[in-house]
Amino acid sequence: MSPMNRRRILLALLAIFASGLVLGQSSAPPPALSNDQIRDLIRHAAGKDLENDKKQRNYTYVQREEEHKKNGKGALQSTETRTYDVMMLYGEQVRRLVSRDDKPLSEKDAAKEEERLQKIIDKRKHESEEDRRKRLEKEEKQQEDGRKFVSEVADAYNFRLVMIEPINRRDAYVIDADPRPGFQAKLKDAKMLPNFRFRVWIDKAESQWVKVDIQCIQTASFGWILARIHKGSNVVVELTRVNEDVWLPKHVALKLDARIALFKGVNLDEDVSYRDYKKFRTDIKIVPLGEEQVQH
Repeated sequence: MSPMNRRRILLALLAIFASGLVLGQSSAPPPALSNDQIRDLIRHAAGKDLENDKKQRNYTYVQREEEHKKNGKGALQSTETRTYDVMMLYGEQVRRLVSRDDKPLSEKDAAKEEERLQKIIDKRKHESEEDRRKRLEKEEKQQEDGRKFVSEVADAYNFRLVMIEPINRRDAYVIDADPRPGFQAKLKDAKMLPNFRFRVWIDKAESQWVKVDIQCIQTASFGWILARIHKGSNVVVELTRVNEDVWLPKHVALKLDARIALFKGVNLDEDVSYRDYKKFRTDIKIVPLGEEQVQH
């Protein structure tokens, strides 16, 4: 799974998957919140997530992916793990593969990875003002599209507060979302939303979503390559609070049953963990790989 920024984890996953969990029990009844109040809370939480997306650019971290591929009958076919260092280079988030199957890369593979990163550095170092302007405009458009999509998500569902539940020793609202009958999507990507439902945990103190569990409830098609995600596909995303400053990914568990371009079947379980978040030093001088990196 390629790295996702905070906006994409919330928005893209809500567009592709959704969850239906068995309702838990609470020792105390949840407070009375109307559907409109919960909808406003969802919008507010999504807005804060866009801010997390910006702050994530200030951090480096380690991302480990464990992928279990299955055959057409659902039996395990292969397992592969990959570990990456994730960093920012000239304002672009990039991944550096450091191990495969929990073993260091061979000298040949490590050299290829260094060469790939050096090409990114060279491209950004010599980027023209016009190309930089276009890149930043594209990023801004993606953020604006994300804000529009948030509004569609909030309008596409009927929400119900199930209970208040502690998660990581912090109280959180537990909210179920079911497709709203008669929903008319304005954005193309939002047309598939009725195919999903989800449950989300929102931290009471900060109005920040901290966990979302999403499940496909009927086959959904999307994209120009006509990919289809089948009923039962599921994803769980958990966040963690870092440096009392930002909420960033902690764990993603994905169960995907899909077909790409109507021919290639994809059936896999993927587990992604994130660790070792460190604030990025903006005063680090980026030099060609292989040379000593000088800090000021």
